[in-house]
Amino acid sequence: MKPIYFAHLTDTHINAPEKQHPMFGVDMTAKLRAVMGDIRTLRTKPAFILISGDLTQDGDLADYRHLKAVIEEEAGLTGIPVHVILGNHDFRAPFREGYLGEAPSDKPYYYSFIENGLRIVMLNSQIPGSHGGELDEQQLEWLDEILAQPAEQGNLLVIHHPVTLTSSELMDGHLLRNPQSLAKVIKGRKVIGLLAGHIHFHNIGSFHGVPSCAAAGVAFGLDPASADAMRFLDNSGYNLVTVKDGVMAVQPRMLPGSERLMYELTAAAMAAHQ
Repeated sequence: MKPIYFAHLTDTHINAPEKQHPMFGVDMTAKLRAVMGDIRTLRTKPAFILISGDLTQDGDLADYRHLKAVIEEEAGLTGIPVHVILGNHDFRAPFREGYLGEAPSDKPYYYSFIENGLRIVMLNSQIPGSHGGELDEQQLEWLDEILAQPAEQGNLLVIHHPVTLTSSELMDGHLLRNPQSLAKVIKGRKVIGLLAGHIHFHNIGSFHGVPSCAAAGVAFGLDPASADAMRFLDNSGYNLVTVKDGVMAVQPRMLPGSERLMYELTAAAMAAHQ
């Protein structure tokens, strides 16, 4: 079967341009455009692009309308369709209104699509009002039904919150809260990989025998070697993903950047605000 080649982006965190104080003083829209420009230079054109959550920083209507305009413009330049899910910085009602053009609703946003025999399942791990993530029972039941249906090259799950341990105990506190519930659903099913975001650095592990890969953030990075603080770095990256004969391979890709330290939040400071 023909190999499937696509790009996995995450954590774009963009704001509407009229906002005067973007996070860290960085133009996150420019970062997204730079990544999309890099994708246009690839010798092999990706079949599609995934963005695994934290689409905007503030999650309001203006942000989603701006995001839609940017993605439509960039997708037009690349000729590549873009599929998105939501992260903890996103809000469902303004997303549905501003990005999807639907009536505002707080319903979870999840769906699946098939590309050349591969089913891509786009999940919603948001807990409204929280930075944490989990999959609710209704979504897990839906996932169970979806995975029971045949897919020639298997199933690939996309989720904002990662499920595998990282290099930092501090960041391990940012993983999916109910991974065993997910493990129960995928057991014995043809799931060839999981893709995630949220932690802002490349992290590759195994989840009950399934490859699990988080991508670096488009907007900024976090230092994976920092065990006692969240060190926000000025960098940007994404993953290239290839599926051949039902096997997933991931190639991390970083854009040139300054790597300057933009902000540092210590574990002690975080504990003091809890």
